[in-house]
Amino acid sequence: MSSAAEVVSASETLAVEATGIRKSFGAGETRVLALHEFDTTIRRGRITGLVGPDGAGKTTFLRMIAGLLLPEAGELSVLGVDATRDPERLRGRVGYMPQRFGLYEDLTVAENLDLYADLHGLPIDEREARYAELMEFTGLDAFRSRLAGRLSGGMKQKLGLACTLVHPPELLLLDEPSVGVDPVSRRELWQIVVRLSGGGMTVVWSTAYQDEAERCSEVIVLYEGQRLAEGRPADLIDPVRGRAFGLPVSPADRRRAARRAKSIPGILDAVVQGRTVRILLAEGVSPPDPSELLPGADDLPEHFTPALPRFEDAFVALLREREESDGSARESIDPEHGEPSKEGDEARAEAGMAPAGGTTRSDVIEIRHLTRVFGDFRAVDDVTFSVARGEIFGLLGPNGAGKSTTFRMLCGLLPPTSGEARVLGIDLRRSAPRARARIGYMSQKFSLYGVLNVRQNLRFFGGAYGLMGAHREARIDWALDAFELRELAGRTSEDLPLGYKQRLALAAALLHEPEILFLDEPTSGVAPLTRREFWDRINALAESGVTVLVTTHFLDEAEYCDRVGIIYRGHLIALGSPDELKDRYRRPGEPDPTLDDTFVALIEAHQREHPE
Repeated sequence: MSSAAEVVSASETLAVEATGIRKSFGAGETRVLALHEFDTTIRRGRITGLVGPDGAGKTTFLRMIAGLLLPEAGELSVLGVDATRDPERLRGRVGYMPQRFGLYEDLTVAENLDLYADLHGLPIDEREARYAELMEFTGLDAFRSRLAGRLSGGMKQKLGLACTLVHPPELLLLDEPSVGVDPVSRRELWQIVVRLSGGGMTVVWSTAYQDEAERCSEVIVLYEGQRLAEGRPADLIDPVRGRAFGLPVSPADRRRAARRAKSIPGILDAVVQGRTVRILLAEGVSPPDPSELLPGADDLPEHFTPALPRFEDAFVALLREREESDGSARESIDPEHGEPSKEGDEARAEAGMAPAGGTTRSDVIEIRHLTRVFGDFRAVDDVTFSVARGEIFGLLGPNGAGKSTTFRMLCGLLPPTSGEARVLGIDLRRSAPRARARIGYMSQKFSLYGVLNVRQNLRFFGGAYGLMGAHREARIDWALDAFELRELAGRTSEDLPLGYKQRLALAAALLHEPEILFLDEPTSGVAPLTRREFWDRINALAESGVTVLVTTHFLDEAEYCDRVGIIYRGHLIALGSPDELKDRYRRPGEPDPTLDDTFVALIEAHQREHPE
């Protein structure tokens, strides 16, 4: 039995204590278990990361802590209050910033602050001093009169936080504040939250970004409603120390080598990272001979080199262990045939292409001096670049920089104001519908019809792309098999797990066998293993001759791109391969920068050289 002193000590050190929490949503066959026998504790005065993909249960748990949801079973104590019986006692003590920031977009920055001040009962005579502090804190003072709907994603993020802090809470809950937000804004938000924590505030930061987890004092890893692990990030990384290795591989062979590595027993994960293929080994397994990745290659190093472990390695290892305990298998899927992928040169030969690394270049996207003006605002200003057939090209940039506008013009969805844009030789200013018929498009939220089942969605998109009769049915059968959706063909898309929604959206975009595929934030919120599977498919498509243009805020994914362009304030400020861009930032104190570091450095350098 615990002594009274132990009980008092626990209440003073723990902000949250959860035992046996259970919560489900829906009814009948569509009932989803959001949290199952969930136990955890969160200590006061720290930044605790709630880490996991969409659908893991993060939002459900945060809403319970905030007193907005009640569990079906279990006990939950928040700041010493029984949150299952008396959640009203938490009002004013817990601040909650939801995923979409909780803003009213038709109100100005100042009007949003006033609204939250009214909700929290902040006295009129205290408001101006509090607003001034928050505006200085977030850097929004110059934007008080701007409508919230006209702020960039990063600025909305900061305003959402400022509104949550109008009445300073003891416990601050941030529900995926950085999803869809560029690295510059993510870093700025993190600096703000660190300052809050340093002042004694307890912060729970929900995230799907593995690199953010490493910055937290402690982390709780969730997956499919259950706790996989918890503790200090360094302690969770410890089990995978000595199990990560890298091998330098030529640019033409990196994606193929990474895919082959995944088929080698004992390798849990393989990704492209800079100039290397990076592998994660199962416990007790030694690195393979490099020749197993690229048989016949004569320019490979003799051995793999040890690499520093990352939090994502620990997460992947946990998920692989879960896979093995569930008895599920993994394989590399070729998106055209639903079979193990063919090697790059073989696939390219079938597509009538030169082998990877050859000198032949055929540009299928060409833009020259592309400009788009909205009123007196130049969203895209004099942008020029081209993309070759079979190339994966990443279009990167902060929120509001102009990359989405560029993307929409290249898809034929938005006419340019001036300049030239050609896709497959077709002038988009004159014949956009012709170009769209040869393009596949997958949006960030997948654009699926939630009330339609999987087969109905495929039938609808097939018709939209002009497929009819037996040909359309044959392509639907291909999609169901190639993307392992046949068993789910009768299930409505809104009830699918996020990873399967992603598969369905990609299958729909490929039904008409497009020559160019546009992907807009395609992996936002999905689990690491699902991201790996997705990129296996994209890499195989590129090797078969499909051109891919992708936007992403996961800059580690941009390593898969042959080249990337960075857009900022409407201008293309950098263009080259990931390695070429990192070479511009490489220096004695930073010999091996990440693409994330490079992105931020390039933006900051441009700001210094071209101040507004």
